[in-house]
Amino acid sequence: MNKYRIRFNKSRGLEGRGSKDHVWRVFEGDKEYLVKHLQINTPIVSHKEENSEDWNIACDGVLTLDKATSTAIINKVGPK
Repeated sequence: MNKYRIRFNKSRGLEGRGSKDHVWRVFEGDKEYLVKHLQINTPIVSHKEENSEDWNIACDGVLTLDKATSTAIINKVGPK
């Protein structure tokens, strides 16, 4: 199970930041994914960034990327 941080992509449409439709930034460790859609199937928490008015969400789970629809899907992993 991994930790994910999700932010709104305020720089979407700029060079190297995805199209105007890539509204989500999903962070998995040092990796960043820019996606158009987001589906979270696990509990989330929200937090405010230090010295900023920006809010983000975070969750634990397993990420699947649907490249055809540009969707990040984060699923909860059950006990084994």
